[in-house]
Amino acid sequence: MPTRPPPPEAPRRAHEAAEPALPGRVSPHEAERLLSQLEWTVLRRLDGLLEGDYRTLLRGMGLDLADLREYQTHDDVRYIDWNVTARMNTPYVREFQQDRELSAWFLLDLSGSVDFGAAQVSKRDVVIAFVAVMARLLTRRGNQVGCIVYGDRVDTIIPAGSGRAHVLQMLHRLMARPSARGDAAKAARRGARPLKGAKGAAPGETHLDALLTRAGALMRRRCAVFVVSDFISAPGWTQPLGWLAQRHDVLAVRVVDPLERALPDLGIVTLQDAETGQQQLVDTHDRAFRHRFEEAVARHDEQLAVAFSDAGVDVIEMATDDDLVDALWRFLNLRKLRLRVASGGGAVAAAARS
Repeated sequence: MPTRPPPPEAPRRAHEAAEPALPGRVSPHEAERLLSQLEWTVLRRLDGLLEGDYRTLLRGMGLDLADLREYQTHDDVRYIDWNVTARMNTPYVREFQQDRELSAWFLLDLSGSVDFGAAQVSKRDVVIAFVAVMARLLTRRGNQVGCIVYGDRVDTIIPAGSGRAHVLQMLHRLMARPSARGDAAKAARRGARPLKGAKGAAPGETHLDALLTRAGALMRRRCAVFVVSDFISAPGWTQPLGWLAQRHDVLAVRVVDPLERALPDLGIVTLQDAETGQQQLVDTHDRAFRHRFEEAVARHDEQLAVAFSDAGVDVIEMATDDDLVDALWRFLNLRKLRLRVASGGGAVAAAARS
């Protein structure tokens, strides 16, 4: 995970130092410490992997035609100039001069389910670490980053800015947010209604469509968009995601925890929905129940794969027990594949997972 490897002589102290302070009681020094650790442990490793080729991160958004040349193997067929090709009887592709600066937005789902983590790292920790690293990678090249945050609604918008100070401000505000776990459950007990447009949804459920729709109305100019969520949400978000992808360069980042995929044999336990507060007594010793649970997870995975494919959006998966560098390296390979292969988002995502 995105923590600095502990020295042999003091493993516990180093690990504790890498954990962020409790939400709601975070000083600016905590954000500085987290960013410094990530710069030292993650960014330095990524610098070595990238070898200076930051163009694989994201495309610039402004393009000017620079030249025409003959088609070569691995060129993107979307850039073939068919008029010139017809006149020359040889495939020609356009070359573009890209703007050096771009804007990137992080659409963050920090609802109750994202606070979950079976071990010492929660999905929320992964979200914050991903934002810190990607924002710093982009701002070091002069680009601007901003974020829109969903808790039980869209409640925070941090305008796009550049520089390390801006990234620190973003981190501090994210780390200082109180936990969303239980807030929606309290609203449900008070008899709160589902959000408008979420027909049949239970009170307290996440509504990613609200986040995506708000982002689409806010971002006028084409930009890069990272949708970071566990995608445990009421239905209805696939179409807004597709609309967003038609105008912007969108990447979905799905955050998961291993315990959400397979239940251990713990006997009779009470499971509680982190967002609605609903509880259910289950017998995890029952093999048939654990098998049904894993089948439900597999069906959910298949539904998400279809949704991302229909929306034309690439997706990477980050688990709470993942190494952050490995996860980001998968993202970089996905971008390289996207630049080389003119195919649908689902095919690219499948190739990246293989």
